[in-house]
This record gives sequence, C-alpha cells and structure tokens, in this order.
Amino acid sequence: MTFAALETPCLILDEGRLRANATRMLDHCAARGVMLRPHAKTAKSVEVSLIATGGRRSGLTVSTLKEAEHFAQAGFDDLLYAVGITPNKFAHVARINATGQRLTLIVDSLAMARAIAQSDLPNPVMIEIDSGEHRGGLPFDDPAIVEIARALGAQLRGVMTHAGQSYATDDIHDVRQMAEGEVHAATTAAAAIRAAGMAVQDVSIGSTPTVIHAPSLDGVTEVRAGIYLFYDLCQYARNICTLDDIAMTVLSSVIGHNRAAGVITLDAGALAMSKDIGAQKHLPDAGYGWLCDPETMERLGLNIAVVHQEHGTVRVPDESWFERLPIGAMVRVLPVHACLTAAGGHGKYHLPDGRVWDRVDGW
Repeated sequence: MTFAALETPCLILDEGRLRANATRMLDHCAARGVMLRPHAKTAKSVEVSLIATGGRRSGLTVSTLKEAEHFAQAGFDDLLYAVGITPNKFAHVARINATGQRLTLIVDSLAMARAIAQSDLPNPVMIEIDSGEHRGGLPFDDPAIVEIARALGAQLRGVMTHAGQSYATDDIHDVRQMAEGEVHAATTAAAAIRAAGMAVQDVSIGSTPTVIHAPSLDGVTEVRAGIYLFYDLCQYARNICTLDDIAMTVLSSVIGHNRAAGVITLDAGALAMSKDIGAQKHLPDAGYGWLCDPETMERLGLNIAVVHQEHGTVRVPDESWFERLPIGAMVRVLPVHACLTAAGGHGKYHLPDGRVWDRVDGW
C-alpha cells in the first residue's frame, strides 16, 4: 500500500497479527472445552468477525442493536446483546428477529424480566451477574436471581458476567484471582437456579485477561472476549500482550509545526484516538498513543500528549523533529484503548495490501 494515497486519520489493520491473535484464542478455548463467543464491539466488521469465529457465522457478542442487525443481515445467528435491554428498544429487537436470526438479551432486574415475558418478544434471555466490576448485574447470591429466572420461564437461557475489573491491574496473579471470582459468581448463580428446578443452558463469562489466565473454567459453557483481536497499549501495559501483537493502528498526518512551543500537530485527535488514558497508570508515557514509522512500525519515541477534537499535540525534545516529520509526513499511532479508538467513527479498515473492510458504527 502507498499510505500517502490515504486520507487521514484512518484505521490500518494488520491482518497477519489479527489472524495470529484470533487463532491463539480459538485454540486456547478449544483446549479448555468452552465455546468462544467473540465480542464484536471493537471489530464491528463481518470480515474480522469471521476470522474471530474461525469461519462460522454464529456465536458473536455485540454491544449495540445496530451491530446485532448488521451481523444478522450478514447471516450471523446466535447473537448475544450484552447490554441491558429496555422497552424502548423492543421494536428494534423485533426488526432483528424478522431476519430469522436468534438474538439473546440480558436483564438484571425483575421488572425488565417481566416486561420481556409480557411482550411479544420470543428472545432467549440471560441474567447478568455482578462478579466484581459493579457495572451491571446482581450479586451472585442475590435471591432476586431465582425470581427473575421464574419470571422469564421458558425464555431463560442462562447467566452471564464480565470481570471488567481485570483491566485495572498489571499483576497476573491478581488477574487469576479475579478470573476465579468471575467463574465462581457465574457458576454459583447457575447452581441456585438449577436448585430451584429450572434449567440453565449457558454459563457465560469473559474478559480477555481472565479468559487467558483463568486457572479453571469448570462449569462454564462459553467465554466472551474481544480486545485480544487487536490489543492496545492498555493491554500491553498490563502484561497481557506484546507490542508485536497490536494489530490496529491509526494512520495520521502531520498538519502543523509550532517551533516556539516545541510541538508537532497531528490530524488524529480525541475523535480519532479517544480520550482514554487508561494505560498511563502502568505505562506513564503512553499519552494518547505512541508514534511509529508508517512502513516499519519502528517506535519514534514520541507520543500524543494532548488531544482536542481533531488535533493531536506531540511534544518533541528538539528541533530536529521538525525536519524528520515535516508537514504532510505520516505516522502510525499505537492506540491506548482500541475499543474506543475504533468506535470513533472511522467507518472502515484499510489493510496494507490495499483492501478495505467496512465497519458498522452507531447504535
């Protein structure tokens, strides 16, 4: 590819790294006897998702109904919408149901379970369990879990949880403990439902760190993960991947020099990179992304230090950088958080061989 022909900022996807990451996770899950339900919230792409599933058009996790509709129209069955549902979205769910593909919903309240049961929606439902992140779900020993299961009746599919707190540490020992807690929360909740005389088809857990490092997945039927396909500086900072595993970068152009201030300006700002600084706790110089040579991917030793909506500010240590990176020069930026970077409305992936893969954005 001649990068100079591309309008920036844009996403560059290294297919070789993507495939290697996908294969490792597929093999890892197969060896542990669990189904991998890749999370497509970052990928948002049919081509990427087919690589993630090993070629099957089924078994994806999504985070928006627009993603669900996109994949259903592409022939993907057995989709899990892993965000709590509300009645104002029932009509959109019905439109997805009209494709003939199965969409599973999640709830963590008796009121919403009753709303689904009293609606015309036939969708299977999973109960969300809080395994420590406190973002959504019920504590695994909450009696309401069994009440919700009864309210769902035949629509009950199982339980699911997400140990998102695993992204807060760079200590793999801590990640293993969190993974044990995640498995315990999900399997204990499932056991309570079964003890009340109801069937639980699926016990679903997942985050990239806990799936990789869980000591045991006994009692779990499927795992969900997504960032492993791309990785980023957050995962690198937490010892989950190497720099050579990062498959997605942002191609950006130098659009300005401010010699008095000692800064170079890129056209990759907050919308192109996100404002996530989650890597800085364990990687203080991460900034909003590391700059690399666009062809060799050699690190330049610079980062995006400040972001505005469309501008990224790079502080340079000396004036030689104004010659090394003249206005119009391009760099590739390793993202801090690939999920949010990809969600910035880029619309497509550019592969180094010139192919373009479309993405679906919005809700």
